[in-house]
Amino acid sequence: MHRLLIVPLLMSIGCTLHAQPAGGTVLFEGARLIVGDGSAAIENSAFLVENNRFTRVGKKGELQPPAGAGRVDLTGKTVMPALIDAHTHLGWAVIKTNRVGSDTYSKENLIDHLRRIAYYGVAATQNMGTDAGDAAFELRASPVPNAALLRTAGRGMALPNAGPGAEYWKPIAYGVTTEAEARKAVQELAAKKVDLVKFWVDDRNGTVPKLPPAIYKAIIDEAHKNNLRAVVHVFYLADAKELLRSGVDGFMHVVRDQDVDDEFMKLIKARPNVFVTPNLPERETTAEDFKLMGETVPAEEVQRERDELAKRSPEAVKKARAFYDLQARNTAKLNAAGVRIVLGTDSGTSVGWTVHQELTDLVAAGLTPAQVITAATKNAAEVVRIDQLGSIAAGKSADFLVLDANPLDNINNTRRISKVYLRGAELDRAAMRAAWIGH
Repeated sequence: MHRLLIVPLLMSIGCTLHAQPAGGTVLFEGARLIVGDGSAAIENSAFLVENNRFTRVGKKGELQPPAGAGRVDLTGKTVMPALIDAHTHLGWAVIKTNRVGSDTYSKENLIDHLRRIAYYGVAATQNMGTDAGDAAFELRASPVPNAALLRTAGRGMALPNAGPGAEYWKPIAYGVTTEAEARKAVQELAAKKVDLVKFWVDDRNGTVPKLPPAIYKAIIDEAHKNNLRAVVHVFYLADAKELLRSGVDGFMHVVRDQDVDDEFMKLIKARPNVFVTPNLPERETTAEDFKLMGETVPAEEVQRERDELAKRSPEAVKKARAFYDLQARNTAKLNAAGVRIVLGTDSGTSVGWTVHQELTDLVAAGLTPAQVITAATKNAAEVVRIDQLGSIAAGKSADFLVLDANPLDNINNTRRISKVYLRGAELDRAAMRAAWIGH
């Protein structure tokens, strides 16, 4: 998904923003509870959080907390698991100088971005092939407070300067020209213990050469030899078919050049563990989107984006809508066939709010709100391999959202966030917002 390129002038957030300290024992009662595994919501629920984990889940009146436990009345609210964004490119935008370029990737930026997505209810994310150096690995090993957890593919692979689209990303990817070079790159990634191996198969509208099958087959094979999954940025249907025959484990985009056909559907249904993060392009940017953006982006930046969108010609608007419609049809067809759909935004400079736009666009594509929530929780947790997330159940980490309205009725209600809890602690979203936009 190529979301709006927002890089506002903002200040970094400090490390002491818990409105409620982690730890201890608290009983939450009265909310409608969306568990996150696709099962029916629990009305008038109760759940117990002890030492930052869910320990019991049931109905109000059935759970009795131990002596001295706190109680939180959530009557009228809806609770759901925190979201997981399985496809991002964070760490590049230097927010405080409003700049992004070949020299801007840093650990400081990664931390700032992980806090921004946490503000919008994201508990974990996965950077897909544009992480330079060791910063992402350090943050994966040592998570910071008030921020989403991070998983990483490290550096992705393509032919030289033919991988990621942005010019400042191109030197980050391994440029491989032979099967031997591809295997060596995978071995280096395996030594760094990446979470998966990412590669690009896309000619960028004829502007760069595509990675040939012989080389990407070597990447997939070497990844599997090292017990790693191999996932691909793809565009064309013909390539997607050959990638499935070659054993790829996941698609980081849906097919985007034409409607998927019966041959493709037969191939992907024969591989039940394959997943797809559609990363749908913008269907439209609404007043509600701009309002959500404005919670962390200064008003002048929001207005600038409004002005840029207003400049688009009718032909450009029509073309963009057709591009969305094609991908929406393909996503709906995959979902109807039982292919595992996973939330991903492909975001890099527009940080945080786009996760809710993606939820909206997935429902507009034909998925139900319940299916979209599962894609953003259970399915995404499986793909990023963080088993402590993805549902509200005994033993899981207490990462959840308190909403003012029910997203099963209207997916846009995921935006109506009352509270965000990560690892048992409530974020002080008001303080975060004030540091970013001054109020």
